[in-house]
Amino acid sequence: MSIRVLGSGLATSVQDLGRPGYYHLGIPISGAMDRYALRVANMLVGNSEDAAVLETVFLGPELEFTEDAVVAVTGAQLPPKVDGVQRETWTAFSVKSGQTLSFDFLQHGARAYIAVSGGIDVPLALGSRSTYTLGALGGLAGRNLQSGDELHTGISQGKVGNTRRSVPDKFKRLPDSPACLRVIPGLYWHRLQEQSGQRFFAETWKVATEADRIGYRFRGGSPLDFVEREQPFGAGSDPSNIVDSCYPYGSIQVPGGTEPIVLHRDAVSGGGYFMLGTVISTDMDYIGQLQPNMEVQFMPVDMETALSARRDRKAMLDEVRRLVS
Repeated sequence: MSIRVLGSGLATSVQDLGRPGYYHLGIPISGAMDRYALRVANMLVGNSEDAAVLETVFLGPELEFTEDAVVAVTGAQLPPKVDGVQRETWTAFSVKSGQTLSFDFLQHGARAYIAVSGGIDVPLALGSRSTYTLGALGGLAGRNLQSGDELHTGISQGKVGNTRRSVPDKFKRLPDSPACLRVIPGLYWHRLQEQSGQRFFAETWKVATEADRIGYRFRGGSPLDFVEREQPFGAGSDPSNIVDSCYPYGSIQVPGGTEPIVLHRDAVSGGGYFMLGTVISTDMDYIGQLQPNMEVQFMPVDMETALSARRDRKAMLDEVRRLVS
C-alpha cells in the first residue's frame, strides 16, 4: 500500500524505537521522542511495538490512502479527521482507499504518533527506520516528509478493519502543568556550590523556543554558581566547561551556567559542558510533549525511585497490551 503526502505538516518524520549501539561512534539513538506513545499506537493497529510510524510536531500532515488501512494517533491531543470527519485519538479507526487523513488544531502536548497497519516501510539504516536529519540517515531519504512524497507500508499483522481497540484515559500519558521532571543528580554535581544546586531544584523553569529532537532548553531560573577551580588542561575557561566527556541520553548540560539543556534523541554524544544530572528514562517521554513556555520543575530522585518508575511504566504497558489484544 502507498500513502501520498498531500501536506507534510511540521517536522513530520518516520520514527521507530531507535538505533542503539552506535552512540560511541557519534551516531545518536534517534527514534520516537515519546516511546510510550509510539508503542501504544502500534498496539492499537496490530503492529509490532517497534514498527515505524510517523512522528509529527504541532501541525499534522495530510495523507491520502490508496488502500484500506487501520490507523491510530497517540501522544499529543491532535485530533485526526478522515475526509473532514473527526476521529478519536488513542483509538484505532479505519481509513478507506481514496480517503484523506488530516488533523485539527493541536489541543495538548507537542508530538503525535501516527501508526498505520503494517508499519511505515522504509529501508533499514543501521538496524532502524528512524530518521536522523542532521546525519541524513534513515527514514525517507534521511529527511522530514515533504509534500509529494509517497510512503509505503508493510504487511499488516492485524486484521484490517479491526477498529474496536481503544485506550482508557488513565493510560494516556501527557505532562501536567507545571511538568515535573525527575532527575538523578550526579556526573559533575560536585562542580556546583551547594546552595546553587538546591536552588536549581526549587525554582520553576520554562521551556525555551529552542526545543527539538536534539534537546530542550529551559529558561527563567537563576544562574548556577560554581565551586572555584583551576582550569583543567583541555577544558575551556568558563566554569561550566569540562574536559570533553560523553553525554548520556537525558543528561542536563548548562552552558555558561545559565540555561539548562536536556539532551534528547538526536543529541551529540559528547562535548565540553558540565552535566549536573540526568532526567530519568520514563520522564524523557514527557519532555517530547512539552510546548515552548510551559512551566517545568526538576525534582531530585535516587536510583531506586528511577527504577521503580521504570517498573510502573512497564506495568502500564503490560496492561495496555492486555486491553487491546
